[in-house]
Amino acid sequence: MSELHLKDALDTLKTTGVRITPQRHAILEYLIESMTHPTADEIYKALEGKFPNMSVATVYNNLRVFREAGLVKELTYGDAASRFDFVTNDHYHMICQGCGKIVDFHYPGLNEVEQFASHVTGFKVHSHRLEVYGTCQECLESAGKQVL
Repeated sequence: MSELHLKDALDTLKTTGVRITPQRHAILEYLIESMTHPTADEIYKALEGKFPNMSVATVYNNLRVFREAGLVKELTYGDAASRFDFVTNDHYHMICQGCGKIVDFHYPGLNEVEQFASHVTGFKVHSHRLEVYGTCQECLESAGKQVL
C-alpha cells in the first residue's frame, strides 16, 4: 500500500511542477513508511547516512513543499517541535503524555461535528482535529503499572 501512496504523492508533486530530487523522494518515502509522526530532526537523522550532504534546512524546505501540496499535515503541540503526518485519510491521534508517542486511530462518527458546528455558529468549517491524551503501554509498563 505504501508504494501506491508514494506513486500518488510523486504524481501530485509532478503535476504541481515540483522536481523530484533523490532527497525529496527519500523524505517522502520515510514519511509514508513511518508510523511515528516524526519531527524534521528525526527525519534528518534517519536519512543523513544515505545523504551526508543533506541539511536539516533541506528537510524543512521539503516538508513545507509537501504541506503546501496537501501531502502532509504539520502537527503542532505547544512549545514542542512540530511533527509531520502523511495524509492518507481522515484519522485522529492518541498521544502519550509520558513519551510523546502518537498513534493514529479512526472514528468515522465525528464528521457530523463539522456540520453541527457550522450550523450552530454560522462558520464555514475548513477542518477539525481530535487528540486524545493518555499513557502508552510501554510507559505504563516502565512505571510498573498495569492497564485494567
